[in-house]
Formats: sequence, C-alpha cells, structure tokens
Amino acid sequence: MEIHKPAHVVLLSSPGLGHLIPFIELGNRFALHHNLKVTVIAVTSETSAAETQLIKSATKPNLINIIQLPSQDISHLIKPDAAVVTRLCVMMREAKPAIRTSLSNMTPQPSVFIVDIFGTESLPIAKDFNLLNYVFVASHAWFLSLVIYTPVLDKQIEGQYVEQQEELKIPGCRSVRPEEVVDPMLDRNDMQYEEYLGVGNGIPKSDGVLINTWEELQHSDLQALRDEDLLGGILNKIPVYGIGPIARQPVSETSQETELVLQWLDKQPSESVIYVSFGSGGTMSFEQMTELAWALELSEQRFIWVVRAPTEVAADAAFLSTGFTSNSDDNNEVVANYLPEGFLSRTHNVGILVLEWAPQEAILRHPSIGGFLSHCGWNSTIESLTNGVPMIAWPLYAEQRMNATLLAEEMGVAVRPKVLPLKKVVDREEIASMVREIMVVDQNAKGNPIRERVKEIKNSAEKALLEGGSSRVAMSEVLLTAKDHCRACKRKNRRLELHLHVLELGRVSHWLHWQHTDVL
Repeated sequence: MEIHKPAHVVLLSSPGLGHLIPFIELGNRFALHHNLKVTVIAVTSETSAAETQLIKSATKPNLINIIQLPSQDISHLIKPDAAVVTRLCVMMREAKPAIRTSLSNMTPQPSVFIVDIFGTESLPIAKDFNLLNYVFVASHAWFLSLVIYTPVLDKQIEGQYVEQQEELKIPGCRSVRPEEVVDPMLDRNDMQYEEYLGVGNGIPKSDGVLINTWEELQHSDLQALRDEDLLGGILNKIPVYGIGPIARQPVSETSQETELVLQWLDKQPSESVIYVSFGSGGTMSFEQMTELAWALELSEQRFIWVVRAPTEVAADAAFLSTGFTSNSDDNNEVVANYLPEGFLSRTHNVGILVLEWAPQEAILRHPSIGGFLSHCGWNSTIESLTNGVPMIAWPLYAEQRMNATLLAEEMGVAVRPKVLPLKKVVDREEIASMVREIMVVDQNAKGNPIRERVKEIKNSAEKALLEGGSSRVAMSEVLLTAKDHCRACKRKNRRLELHLHVLELGRVSHWLHWQHTDVL
C-alpha cells in the first residue's frame, strides 16, 4: 500500500488536445501507480469534436474524474485574429471564478493543485485553499528554460528577436537561434508576447515544476534549471522534477475506422510504413500539400497519411477545432480535390488516407511503422521516442522549431528540411529523400544510425519509469513533499482549533464571572 500520498490531486488543463492529453495521462499515472483520487478540471474550447471524444473516453475506465468548464465568451476581450496563445491565456483568466468554485465544492478537499503553463494565474487560488501547487510543463526542459528566461531577454535585447544576428544565450542550456524562437516571440508587439511574458514570470511562483522529460534524456538542461547560479535563481530555487515520459496509451474500445487502419497495418512488413500526421492543429498550404503527396508517391514507401484541408492562414488554424471524420467514399472524393489528379488510384495499394484524426498512439506502437513525418509537437515526439520510431521533423508552430533542432541535432533521431517549411515550400524530391533516409536500411552498412539511436532512447525511457528509475523516484519525491505538506497543514489546523478552543473557554469563563458578579 502506498504510504506517501496525498488523498486528492487536482489537475487544471487549458483548451486543446495537446494540453488535455498529457494531463489526462498524468492523472491516470497518479491513480494507477499511486492510488490517488484524481480530478481533472478541463477548460474546454467547445469547438473541437476530438476534445469532446477524448474527455468521454478518458472517464470510462473510472480512474479519474473530469470536470468540464466551458470556456467563456472572450470575443469582447480580444481581436478576431488573435493568436492561439492569446486566446488560451484569456480563456484561462476568465475561467478563474469557475475554477475557484470547483475547488471549493470538492470532496474530499484536495491537497495538491497542478496547472499547465497557461493556468499559472490560478496559482493564488490554490494558495487560498492552502494547497501545494505545481506547474506541469507538457514539453521539454530546454523549452522551459527559454520560457522563464525570456523576461530577462526582454530587458537585454532591443528589437525583434527574429532579427538578431546572434543566438539567444540561456545560462547552462543550448542557445536558441532567432529562427527557432517560440511563436509568441516572433513579434514583440503582439498581445501574445505580453501574455507569454506573464507565463514566464508566473511559473516561479509555484511550489515546483514537473516536466515531461527524464533525467537521462536532458540531464544538463534539468541541472541548469536547478542550479541557483544558472536558472535555479530565476525559478526561486523551487524543485524541478523530470517525471516523463508521459504518453497517451491506446484506448480499449476502438472505432470501426481505427480497426480498418490497424487491420491494414497487420498486413504490412515490419517497419515498412511511414506515418504522416501534423498533430491536432497543424495545417499546410495547398501547394505544400501537393508536394507532399507527390513525395510519398516518389519515395515508393508504404504510408498512412492523416489528411486535413489545406489553408493559407496560420499553421495552427485547427488547434481549437480538430474533429473526427469518418472515412466514407464521399469524404474521399472531397480529399481528392486537395491532391494531385489520380493520386488515390495510383497509391491505393501502398497507402491509406485518414481524415482529420487518427488513433496515433495505436499506430505508432504497431510493428509495421518504421518512420513518422511529424510536426514534432512534444506529445507526438514522446509517443514516437517511446515506440522507437525515427522522425522527419516538420515544425509548424508553438515550440516545434526548438523541438526539431533538439531531435535532429542533439538527439540524432530525426532528419528535417534544409529550410523551415513555414519559410518556403519544401519540394517533393527533398521530402522523398528524407523519407528514404529514415525508412531504408542500407544492406551494405551495419544499419540505419537514426533507427539505432531512437531505439536507445526508447530503452532509456523504459528504464526511467521502472521501480528505482529516475522518473519514478522523482514522482515519489513529489508525493512525499505533498504528504509532508498535508501533515503540516493538519498540525497547523489542530493548533488553530486548540487556540480557538482556548479563546472560547476564556469567553465562557469571562461570561460566568460576569454572571456571578451581577448576582452578587
């Protein structure tokens, strides 16, 4: 029986699948491995069918409780073309009264409150309830280092970050090239930049930070975040825990569309299929989509491609509106309008198209998958690494440009285009070459070095989660701290109760004395 555990942990997630998925999986880990009562407060977008379906499926095992808080109307607070980061921060700010009400009504009263990076303005609410509070960063340690150091860079650097001639230096961590900065740093005059600075200043006000990484993967970055002379001072010396990898697990119940995809994979040779998906919100232009289609055909590799309608606007245009779509003949006809003429008929024996959303966690763990062309969002990256699948890094938005650099240059588990896809259209020959680079094993060589490296990281991830592994130990430390906090709160409450009792006895004694005097 687990002895070091708080009774009730509450997790607060902002809208979007990329935020909700890791919070649900973290909640499941608390419930399964530590026997805790877990409640997830999910501020929802109400515009994503996939988000709704995820919440529905997450509650079926009865491991965690999910409270949905519909997002408030914020149209009067932001511009119609406001960036996703701006929308998320304002949504979470407007949800604070409902969050407070939810916490006050919970039974038993929670003892730990965990928010994502967009929920840091709710940390004072947790303090009002005397809860231990953490920020869960559902990304990597290098990303966190940039977030908390940006308020310093804001004072040091003049002009736009993307126009700087030198790399942005972060104490103890890899420097960030101007073209790699996160979306809010692309334009310092945009409202999302101010919101992002608020996030960087808000994280150190917590009692600690949990990160979806592990010691063996990012040891130097984690150490820099703990070192008072590097980034630890900016974090106010709060503890930093690498508790990953936290990745979505396949659901027990599968749809007919999922079964068809898995049945097709069952018929393919081992590590022969490349999976192509740009996450829950990624989109691309019509021209780029055409080049990608031709590239898959030219590569002569089997493929599964999650297709979404092209757009000429923001690359994260579908982030808050991802939906499920059945793969009917009618929908295939619609998709054909986005693709080169005859593409469907020419590739029907070697590839399949899935509309909008696919069971990615089940696909990536299938033995027939040999590569992943991905927007390299951190959830997708973790799922790829933990299944030993090499990647083609195709960053689109958020911190994905940093992720691509981390995967290709530091970890050696990915290849990427010569120029960022958002700067120019990547032509079919370059894409086809990258596909062959990660998929084809040279029979005259010892093997594919990228595949070998990703298998090493997979093994490292597995060890981190074993009993005595770095992430397992880190999680135990979090829960031990929480239990000590609970004990301290109980002692404080008992002292307060005793003090109130003494005061009450004093008042009663005074009243009796007054009554006795009055009688005399």
